[in-house]
Amino acid sequence: MFLRIIKLFFIAVLLFSSCKSKKKATSSTRKSTPKTERVVKSNKKDTKKTESSTTEIKSTPKNASYTEIVAIYIENYSPLAKEEMIQYGIPASITLAQGILESGAGRAELSRKSNNHFGIKCHKGWTGERVYHDDDELQECFRKYKDPKYSFRDHSLFLTQRSRYEGLFSYKKDDYKSWAKGLKKAGYATDPKYPQKLINIIEKYKLYTYDEEVLGKKSKRKTKKEPKVKTYIVEKGDTLYSISRKFDVSVDSIKQYNGLESNAINIGQELYIHILKN
Repeated sequence: MFLRIIKLFFIAVLLFSSCKSKKKATSSTRKSTPKTERVVKSNKKDTKKTESSTTEIKSTPKNASYTEIVAIYIENYSPLAKEEMIQYGIPASITLAQGILESGAGRAELSRKSNNHFGIKCHKGWTGERVYHDDDELQECFRKYKDPKYSFRDHSLFLTQRSRYEGLFSYKKDDYKSWAKGLKKAGYATDPKYPQKLINIIEKYKLYTYDEEVLGKKSKRKTKKEPKVKTYIVEKGDTLYSISRKFDVSVDSIKQYNGLESNAINIGQELYIHILKN
């Protein structure tokens, strides 16, 4: 009788252990979902780290020539322009040329204080930081960015998310001339010389090489003498009349070539005088 009780006790212990192991297996199966959620969270952290990194900007030396200023601008921002070309299909040459022209190669107040390199205004729906400057109208609202890279990204979104610029993306990515003319046609700028200014900048500083790098093409362009644009940086005491006398051109031609509606000019402003033929 005593032996029978001991046997029954051992059988009961075995059955209890078996049930416990099944419960553990069931609970481990139910906890598989949180593992997936943890992976998603870690990915988000990685993304935040990338977004929080700041763009390294090489400073411009005092007394640097305009050519040196542009060269440093290109060195600083060509990686961003190439990345935007990869992501959104906008030629890096166009992005860089627009940045150079719109921001005065990074010297304009809007780009220096607000990291806005393309003069993008607030527009409806903008919820980010903003600053106010006189432009076509008094105290217009412009977007302010914490880092220049967000300005370059906003430029890409500006062109890709508006239907009036759809036609640009039918052009080849290395056809910077069509892109420059297409921007003016789509209403990006009112200056009649805007396309030619972009083309001149691209060809003067060979910005098309960045398009070729992204596309993996070897340059087939022949080295030839191309028309050069005569530029002048406005200094203290300058007027359009004094500049016109200095370069033997009329005030009206300077205004027309630069898209100026009045005689007002600013210190540090770059003026295009005329095209010098070789």
